[in-house]
Amino acid sequence: MTHIDQLPDDPTLLKRFIVEREEVWQSRIVAREEAIEQVKQQAIAERNAIIARIKQEAAEQMEWLRQRLEAEHKAVVEALFRRYYGPRRERFDPRQLLLFGQIVENLPLDEASVEDEAGEKLVTRRVKNRDKHGRRKLPEHLERVEIEHDLSDAEKACPACGNERERIGAEVSEQLEYFPASFKVLKHIRHKYGCPCCEADGYNPNITTAAKPPQPIDRGLPGPSLLAHVITSKLGDHLPLYRLERIFARQKVEVARSTMCAWMRAAGELVVPLVNVMIDRVRQSRAIHTDDTTVPIQSPGEKQCRKGRIWCYLGDGLHPYVVYDYTPNRTRAGPAEWLKDFHGYLQADAYGGYDGIYSGGDVVEVACWAHARRKFYDAQDSDARRSAEMLSMVGRLYAVERAAKTLDDDARQTMRAEKSVPVLDEIKAWLDAEGEIVLPRSPMAQAITYARNQWPALCVYTTAGLLNIDNNAAERALKRVAIGRKNWLFAGNDDAAASHARLWTLIASAERHKVDPQRYLTSVLAKLPFVPAGDTEQLAQFLPDAWAKDDAADPPPTPH
Repeated sequence: MTHIDQLPDDPTLLKRFIVEREEVWQSRIVAREEAIEQVKQQAIAERNAIIARIKQEAAEQMEWLRQRLEAEHKAVVEALFRRYYGPRRERFDPRQLLLFGQIVENLPLDEASVEDEAGEKLVTRRVKNRDKHGRRKLPEHLERVEIEHDLSDAEKACPACGNERERIGAEVSEQLEYFPASFKVLKHIRHKYGCPCCEADGYNPNITTAAKPPQPIDRGLPGPSLLAHVITSKLGDHLPLYRLERIFARQKVEVARSTMCAWMRAAGELVVPLVNVMIDRVRQSRAIHTDDTTVPIQSPGEKQCRKGRIWCYLGDGLHPYVVYDYTPNRTRAGPAEWLKDFHGYLQADAYGGYDGIYSGGDVVEVACWAHARRKFYDAQDSDARRSAEMLSMVGRLYAVERAAKTLDDDARQTMRAEKSVPVLDEIKAWLDAEGEIVLPRSPMAQAITYARNQWPALCVYTTAGLLNIDNNAAERALKRVAIGRKNWLFAGNDDAAASHARLWTLIASAERHKVDPQRYLTSVLAKLPFVPAGDTEQLAQFLPDAWAKDDAADPPPTPH
């Protein structure tokens, strides 16, 4: 800044000095404004760059979230589609054409088309269990009806000399034929006796009538075999009663479906004592498999059916029975009441209703590796690598089970300790490591969380040779219920569903012992009315394993 004493005294010079100083200040102001504008533009550019970067990062984050949600939803949708609409191979086996001796070469077939449909080369060779003529033998127990085919008199004449030819043998071939089941009417004739002497003397003739043996349904129309046929048709073969009604009508026998429904209800009440014996036996098992499924119940006055529950309980090898139980809902009270006196191993899914049963300490939880494996299988669409790794390790566990299948319990437990336990340790380490890095809420994270939560129970099967690696036996036992409800759709009420559960118990237990359920039910329904109520010792002879040993060769009693 210029001091006042340094300013010139000449006005012209002073004016010039002032002008020059003004120009300097103006140039400085312009330079400063330019610098400010430059800084401003630089700040705006940096701000725009930051905003653009933030937008890009947000867009990338949104795209990542969208892809993640899309993958999760896709995995869930595909799992549902795979569960309900998954591929069910309906392969055509050309060897079915060889059934009972059919010769494929003689049939008008396009072999290339058949092989394309079957997915394998057409096999026309002889198969096992055939005799030297290359034909499969028909069962020996079937009745044979002989049909003779002879030459006519003209055909018997010798074409060379004209004399009648003599019979020197015969060629025999068998053909399988079906004769529809037939109805028969059993006429119970109860003879009456009276005293003619007393009647002649004017006294009471003391008339008495021969007693009729007890029947499955007192004063009812169906005999034991018909009743067993109706029960097996609906609950064993999943045939709705209205279809059975039409089948009977083809033989000119009119039986209303409501009547058959009443027959089944009466049969369900008749077998209560026998089913109770099975229940007591199953509760004595060291290990029980259990599972449940829904059964629609038709509620009067409501548009939709409500959901009841069918529970199954499978006893161990020493108590080989399959018991079904019905409850109106899925509260924990159902299994808790049924298993209140049970002590041992319980193999089931992860349903929380069982937690109270395990908490007492008398029942040991055994989890199901099939359930755990299924969750990793369902996650393969969103995480193929981890899914493949886990499925491979679980496959090694099942390989041990296949190798130990024929061993006794002690040897099986030893093999599991040597081969399965190290694999389980490897799986646990994998779960802990991968569980820290997978995306939360992804299908793989859910599978890992399920396995880690169930881990102690998933390892219990290696501690006892009688235990199984999974609960598939119980799931198979409930398959009959699932197939049945797709056909007959619903049960009429709670009592009907409970009756179905008891009859399923007899059918499934008979099939477990490879016993024909209809023949078994026919015998049981015919003989059970003779057993005094509460006679456990006599009821035990009708358990399917005892029946198969002692009574399988005896036909049910026929009323005279």
